[in-house]
Amino acid sequence: MRVLGRILFLLPIAFLLAALASLFVVVSLGQETVVQGVASRGRDEAIMAAGLQLLRLGMSFLSAQALLPALLLVIVGEVARIRGVLYYVVGGGAALAVVPLLSRLSQPMGAPELSAVVFQVLAVAGFAGGFVYWLLAGRNA
Repeated sequence: MRVLGRILFLLPIAFLLAALASLFVVVSLGQETVVQGVASRGRDEAIMAAGLQLLRLGMSFLSAQALLPALLLVIVGEVARIRGVLYYVVGGGAALAVVPLLSRLSQPMGAPELSAVVFQVLAVAGFAGGFVYWLLAGRNA
């Protein structure tokens, strides 16, 4: 009965809270990037472009495509009973950083490349989400 309660209640709630923590980090760091780009008044267009790319990617987080790598990470961690914080933190960062690469599969070949700032923000958000999941459910896998 304990395993069933874990699968039905704890894991989905922990995953949802980890996803919300990641979204919070993306929004807050993305907003900071946009503000820095606006404050520079055109001197550094790369920062502003990265902020707009983050905004566009934020809209793609509403799709299941964004949750699939993180969900795969959680399933592997739970089945293999991995309890290490390093697995969830680094895996969360990698799972979220791969989302722009997955979204580019449906774009034409001539689409502009994403800046490094976008990948940095997404990796940090994934680190935060992985840590939150580990705190709630991963350390007791």
